[in-house]
Amino acid sequence: MAEERKDKLDYEKSINHWIESSDRDFLTMTNLLKSKDYSWSLFLGHLVIEKLLKALVVKETNEFPKPIHDLARLANKGKLKCSGEQLDMLDVITTFNISARYEDFKLEFYRRCTKDFTETWVNNIKELRQWIKSQL
Repeated sequence: MAEERKDKLDYEKSINHWIESSDRDFLTMTNLLKSKDYSWSLFLGHLVIEKLLKALVVKETNEFPKPIHDLARLANKGKLKCSGEQLDMLDVITTFNISARYEDFKLEFYRRCTKDFTETWVNNIKELRQWIKSQL
């Protein structure tokens, strides 16, 4: 019985950790947008969503999430019922992680990250963030 209670507390701590870390990244994302550092703003936007989905995985499965970055896969593992449009957004946001990280993609991604493009995707990230948080 004590072991079960300890596991529950560990899962709750993990969920809170992912949410709090996501909230910090959300503030950084918005600050990077304000400072016109668009590609890094979107990279952090990916982390905002990834961490919330990992909190959902813990909540729904009582398992600690594997170190993956594919948002649609995490949403599925967290039993999140996504619309086709939401899945499409998760797929695009997943590319922000890859594109900002790997040299082969950085320049192309940097050029794509105009003010309008970034603002559109930050708004999509904000919308997804609120929805995922409502599921937690």
